[in-house]
Amino acid sequence: MKKKIDHIGIAVRDLDNSISIYENVLGGILIDRYQSDAVGVESEIAIMEVNGDRIELLSPTNNSTSPIARFIKQKGKGVHHIAYQVENLDEAIKELEVNGIRILEGSLRKNKHGRRLIYLNPADTEGTIIEYCDYPDETL
Repeated sequence: MKKKIDHIGIAVRDLDNSISIYENVLGGILIDRYQSDAVGVESEIAIMEVNGDRIELLSPTNNSTSPIARFIKQKGKGVHHIAYQVENLDEAIKELEVNGIRILEGSLRKNKHGRRLIYLNPADTEGTIIEYCDYPDETL
């Protein structure tokens, strides 16, 4: 199945400062900024575009339940995940199962931009958090 990098998610402590760095140092453009209080997300997210590439800056909104807060506490701020766009998420999940790669339970969801996504279990990916996503209304 065809895959391509969709975006890189970066865990940050200070979202405003991070946006400023991406705008003023890297020439990025703020595409969207929103807060997700969904269980297992609990983050404020800034979507930046830098020369056609997407970066998601992720800042925890709940330090006791946010996976981003947990990530920062364990590993520090920095690259949290790499997202790959797939042609069809349902087919990609079947392909993962055939290859013995588990997905994180409860991670299947659709975000406000119409992106369906899941996270692969980092225990099966040498510790890297990988997101698979598709845009059902678009083609790859």
